[in-house]
Amino acid sequence: MNNIKLIIVDDHKLVQQSLGQSLGMEKGVSIVAEANTGKSAVTLAADHKPDIMIIDISMPDMNGMEACRQILAENPAIKILALTMHSEKMYLMGMLDAGASGYILKSCTYKELLTAIETVLSGNVYLSQELAHLVANQTLNGKSETAGFTQLSPREREVLQLIAEGYTSKEIADKQNISHRTVDIHRNNIKRKLDVHSIAGLTKVAISKGLTSVTL
Repeated sequence: MNNIKLIIVDDHKLVQQSLGQSLGMEKGVSIVAEANTGKSAVTLAADHKPDIMIIDISMPDMNGMEACRQILAENPAIKILALTMHSEKMYLMGMLDAGASGYILKSCTYKELLTAIETVLSGNVYLSQELAHLVANQTLNGKSETAGFTQLSPREREVLQLIAEGYTSKEIADKQNISHRTVDIHRNNIKRKLDVHSIAGLTKVAISKGLTSVTL
């Protein structure tokens, strides 16, 4: 690896420090920034334009999947490697749908992490061996389960997440600093684009796309 700019994104400081110290000692690797939230990851990606970002999925304010979507929408050349404890298919496919080039578990060895980084930087996809069977019968670039999801704006995805987590329109308006009427407009647009018209249905979409980890 030569002259590689890397950003580490994880809400656990110990993980950040451990990865930063280890990877920072690798020849040709420069840790240009660290983030502990999805929103800060998006900002830092725009500021530093790294070659690769190692991103966790479960983080405050914006999860790794949504961060991945927004980062790649602005900087498609950046490679995203998910490093997470989640081994469930919905998280794996959610990150791949969002554009990630790799997905490995936090239980991996340091050697595997380096292999994953090199693989992703070379333009290929890397998956933890124990997870490969989850995509054996699916194409990585296949059509999303909910085609309308790709039509949602970043704000609409944020509103969908809050709807799935049980927030009322008033609470969503307060959280997003928008009017109650604007929330209702977003709700209607989300239902129309997804062709899903029940709260349960919207929640299922949000779960399947990794916007929330709530259970039905």
